[in-house]
Amino acid sequence: MANGLRPDEAAASKVWAVYVSEAEKYDRSLVESWKSDMEGMLIFAGLFSASLTAFIIESYKTLIPDSGDSTVQLLAQISQQLASAANGSLFHVPPPTHFSPPTTSLVCNALWFISLGLSLACALIATLLEQWARDFLHKADMRSAPVIRARIFSFLYYGLKRFNMHTVVDIIPLLLHTSLLFFFAGLVAFLLPVNPVITYIAVGLLVVVVAAYALLTVLPIWYLDCPYRTPLSAAFWSLSQFPPRRWLSQHTVERQTVVEAMFNEAMTMSPERAACDYRALLWTVKSLSDNTELEPFIEGLPDLLWGPQDRWYTYDDTPRIGTDQGENELDTGSRCMAKPHTKHTPNQTPNHLSACICVRGVPTEVLRLLQ
Repeated sequence: MANGLRPDEAAASKVWAVYVSEAEKYDRSLVESWKSDMEGMLIFAGLFSASLTAFIIESYKTLIPDSGDSTVQLLAQISQQLASAANGSLFHVPPPTHFSPPTTSLVCNALWFISLGLSLACALIATLLEQWARDFLHKADMRSAPVIRARIFSFLYYGLKRFNMHTVVDIIPLLLHTSLLFFFAGLVAFLLPVNPVITYIAVGLLVVVVAAYALLTVLPIWYLDCPYRTPLSAAFWSLSQFPPRRWLSQHTVERQTVVEAMFNEAMTMSPERAACDYRALLWTVKSLSDNTELEPFIEGLPDLLWGPQDRWYTYDDTPRIGTDQGENELDTGSRCMAKPHTKHTPNQTPNHLSACICVRGVPTEVLRLLQ
């Protein structure tokens, strides 16, 4: 059988079961995020296309001759003929006028029809992507044996990477963003023959939108902890990884993705990382509201400060930062004394019992640092 397993493969089911568990969590999270993004894209693309269609219905009329104007011209010509006949003079029929739409009308309609096409293409690809995501999960769950499921997960996932499905997902919002920019540009051309003041307002809005979009595109390149990005950010990051040819001929450069660069900056030893660690510890102390939650945190402080064999000098200043800044959030002894406890004997107050529970097993030196 094509899906049969050899005895040695069946014996490795436990190992592959671990892979299946991790791969299933990762793949489901990835696919579900894609599906949720596509649902939002479909809703926005539908609303935007409907609004854009209303504008196009009004603008395309400027591309064809107005029947009302033709009627007025014919009536004027008849009136002139009657007047000439009454006077006994000859009437020369004027040659038919050739209609030519104005340039602003051509530009406006071209931009808006392109915008509508991009918006509909975005909706189509988003619909297909939702179908592909459901098909991916369905194929991955067709078998129950860990070895078979592991191979199916690996086969399908690397198929996604081989055909650049991640790039397709990033292209969809780029299409929608481009469609919006074309719409704003067409709006300027539409308003230009109407009123200069309104046109200037539309131009100002377009400049603000383009500037904000450009800023959101390059911010993740300058600041790796920046949460903002656009579909073009990855492309600009790739361009930034190509140094000048003269410098490249003298040095060896290892290119990295933006995620790898973010991990490296987050893990590199620096004062910023120490301050970030302190804020994380401070937030942990503030968020722990129960003694049973606070106790494991306190018991882990010796390993944080000393390590398994020797002192960790990395965190020497971390417990003192709160004191240096006039804060007492890391004063764990007082924190424990301030917490009530439900079970206590008449000879023990709740605060004393809580303090004993929270600080047991913590060396005196650690408590002195925390104080």
